[in-house]
This record gives sequence, C-alpha cells and structure tokens, in this order.
Amino acid sequence: MDIYHTIIRPLVTEKTTHQARSTAKNHGGTYSFEVHDEANKTQIKDAVEKIYGVKVVNVRTANRAGKLRRFRFRFSRTPQTKKAIVTVDRDSHIDLF
Repeated sequence: MDIYHTIIRPLVTEKTTHQARSTAKNHGGTYSFEVHDEANKTQIKDAVEKIYGVKVVNVRTANRAGKLRRFRFRFSRTPQTKKAIVTVDRDSHIDLF
C-alpha cells in the first residue's frame, strides 16, 4: 500500500489539538489520523515518518463503527473508519495548522 493511501487525513478536534501540544516525560505530542481500513501499525508508522519527517515512538489504532442516521424517510449508516493515534519523539513536531 502506498504511504499516501495509508493516511487519509488528520483529525483536528479540540481534544486532538490539546493532545498535540501536551508532552509526556520522554515523548512529544500525540496526533490523530484517519487511516485506511487495512493499514497496520508498521505501515502507519512508516507513512507518518516519511510524509511529515518525524520520529514516531508509538502507534495506537481504533476502529470506529458507523452511526445510524436518518436520511429523509429511511435510516442508513455512516461509513466505518479506522483512527490512528501517533505519538512522536520529544524533539519532533507536526505542523497541522
């Protein structure tokens, strides 16, 4: 899988913005990305390191189920997505804004 197909988009919310600015003892900030459903942690790590030029320390993934929504006279589901939370090295930083 191509690195530009692995990462779909960064997730920018109030919570992820706060997590990106906070640092732990030996780690930098954490950044959230929407990733391809079939991407594994090593593929996500390689893609983030090559695209943004940072050192990745840890990758956590979560599958987000689609929600049931009402469209006009029927019900449908929003798409299922996969989210990756990437922790970077203390000396690394990603400029998303």
